[in-house]
Amino acid sequence: MPARRILSVWFPRLGAERLTRRAGGAGVFAVVAEEGPRTVLASLSPEAEAAGLVPGQPLRAAQAMCPDLRTAAQDPAAEAAFLRALARWADRFSPLVACERSGGLMLDITGCAHLFGGEAALAEAVVDEAAGLGLSARCAIADTAGAAWALARFAGQGAAPGRSGDAIAQEARATRARAAKRGSWQQQPRRQQAAPVTLAPPGQLHGALAPLPVAALRLPEGMAEDLARLGLRRIGDLAGQPRAALGRRFGPVLMQRLDQALGAVPEPLSAIAAPPPLAVRLSLPEPIGLLDDLRAGAARLLARLCARLAERGAGARALRLEARGCDGAVQTVGLRLARPMRDEAAMLALLGPKLERIEAGFGIDMLRLDAPETERIVAEQMRGAGQAEARGDALADLLTRLGARVGLDAITRRHPAESRIPGKTALTLAAAWSAPALAPWPLPEHPRPLLLWRPEPVTPEAGGRPCAVFRWRGRRHETAHAIGPERIAPEWWLDDPEWRTGLRDYWQVLTTRGERLWLYQAHGAALSGGWFCHGRFA
Repeated sequence: MPARRILSVWFPRLGAERLTRRAGGAGVFAVVAEEGPRTVLASLSPEAEAAGLVPGQPLRAAQAMCPDLRTAAQDPAAEAAFLRALARWADRFSPLVACERSGGLMLDITGCAHLFGGEAALAEAVVDEAAGLGLSARCAIADTAGAAWALARFAGQGAAPGRSGDAIAQEARATRARAAKRGSWQQQPRRQQAAPVTLAPPGQLHGALAPLPVAALRLPEGMAEDLARLGLRRIGDLAGQPRAALGRRFGPVLMQRLDQALGAVPEPLSAIAAPPPLAVRLSLPEPIGLLDDLRAGAARLLARLCARLAERGAGARALRLEARGCDGAVQTVGLRLARPMRDEAAMLALLGPKLERIEAGFGIDMLRLDAPETERIVAEQMRGAGQAEARGDALADLLTRLGARVGLDAITRRHPAESRIPGKTALTLAAAWSAPALAPWPLPEHPRPLLLWRPEPVTPEAGGRPCAVFRWRGRRHETAHAIGPERIAPEWWLDDPEWRTGLRDYWQVLTTRGERLWLYQAHGAALSGGWFCHGRFA
């Protein structure tokens, strides 16, 4: 039986590259996350790393170093879904693929490497294909999952041979002193650029892991620092220490992680099971070319697909029909649905206009229909609301037809929002991915203008509240009647650049020209204070 071999694939820039891999060039870009009261850098683009930024650095310190830094908030759920998609991509290299919470994959490649020309060729193929997807990847192969994980993330970062513990400690103290002069955060020394592929020969785990830092053992937070205070900075330093004493001081997790990395304790992989694809296929005995034949074939495929959807209790949110011609050419038409559906008659009516785009040529001998996006359908008791539900389905079908022409994301609906800030009292959502607003719209305490624009400066020519005479848009206006003031405070928990003027007192001003304007007086910042016009009433 061949020895077990594990491939660890780490994506060090997963968060940033997930958002920028289609853009071609990200520039100085970072994904930020909340860490207690601070906002820190979670993932960086290559340009941001080249500028000297490091993960874990506070956002304010990073912006001081790079004023042109662009950021985006971290989305853990989206990153986890993206990693699961990468796991399905990686199953071409091994049937056993597991996801790691630290932004990586673990593959059991026992008996698979010879299919790719050896372990080194397999790891290089993974790195090359990941680069083709716009992702940076580092790979390591070892006998255990713990060793492969450690080598993928820390290979080439251990202490240089021949350096004493005192020299290492002295360098660490000097690094902390330099970081304290730079700012309040403890800057970590920049890591050397590790090779993208690291191989640990079979049966040589001790030699491969000895120079790595103890953090490579996947220890709980803070344990690596506690070990460093005792002079135990590398995995090799733990080998000669009494196990009982280390276990009493640091608990069983330290010895468990060490034994897992060295192979003394087994560590199984929790491979993900990809759901079977929702796809049906129809091979035709004779080529077809008429639109009616295409429609009949699509109807048979939809009947089978809807039966599978019913077994899973789901509905399709997208359909993709492939037609293969006798010459081998494949034509594809797609349809996005505004609601989850498994009604074959309704789906055929929506898919029918798309079939006209297929050119039969010399004939079509195979049809394939799949549902790449599905959504669970929860059964509900109607209780006499059948007509309302039918109206909702008809509206969703109308959205589907319109979305086939202009795109579903271009059709939006408005939802009320809990905010007193002008311009933020409503949310614009994609109609296909949001439910109608059932609650009645809250009525404002005071009338709101029909038109809103960015605040425009108003020059007062006579005093008073509001100003009796003022100039706006190059014209002189006189106040005939005014209602107010209505005081609106900014949302202090948000840093909105347009509301840095502080409190605002709004007035409904009727001018002698017959215009009904919405003016406000800003309080707070001296530079941005004064009078402004924000809108016009009907």
